[in-house]
Amino acid sequence: MPRVFVQGSPMDHYPRHAPEARRGSVRRITETGEGVLHKPCRDVTEFGPDLAALIDDMFLTMYIADGAGLAANQVGVDLRLFVYDCPDDEGVRHVGHIVNPVLEAADPAGRRLLDDSEGCLSVPGATMDVLRPDRAVAHGQDKDGNPLTLEGTGYFARCLAHETDHVNGRVYLDRLSKRERKEALRQVADRREDVYARRAANIEAIGA
Repeated sequence: MPRVFVQGSPMDHYPRHAPEARRGSVRRITETGEGVLHKPCRDVTEFGPDLAALIDDMFLTMYIADGAGLAANQVGVDLRLFVYDCPDDEGVRHVGHIVNPVLEAADPAGRRLLDDSEGCLSVPGATMDVLRPDRAVAHGQDKDGNPLTLEGTGYFARCLAHETDHVNGRVYLDRLSKRERKEALRQVADRREDVYARRAANIEAIGA
């Protein structure tokens, strides 16, 4: 079994950071409560160097923030797009991006839900259990407009669902009870400064 899949295709070797990050610039990550995170994003209709540059910036920003995925509206851009560098539950690494993602509807008869810990770069410092299917299939396009299908299980399925939620204008807090949301926001208040200190240290370490 290959240990790395890039854009859904197996690879023998892959660097620690996606090559796109070397071309990128760090962008500010939006936080819950900002309008761009709470409305559905626009479809990407133009494919070209500007989109590629945004993807480069998103990869670097994701790595600086120690993330497994990052949607465009998390850097303030109202477009249906996300990048990811995420393991599944078998330790297989999945790296890439997807434009205009749509999750395939799961068959209720064969669907298994997992209640597991989830965090979000736009909810800095908070982790809460969120119920998600153990398998996800996302259909979309790559940065050149070519059709793309990604399939994930376990933690990578959670990543695909979480990031697709983002481009649909939802953060994971929207899936929590009122009491759970209050606890998540308490964690943000307690941990936010530490999170931002780690991000600043990562910028120094990576030399971004």
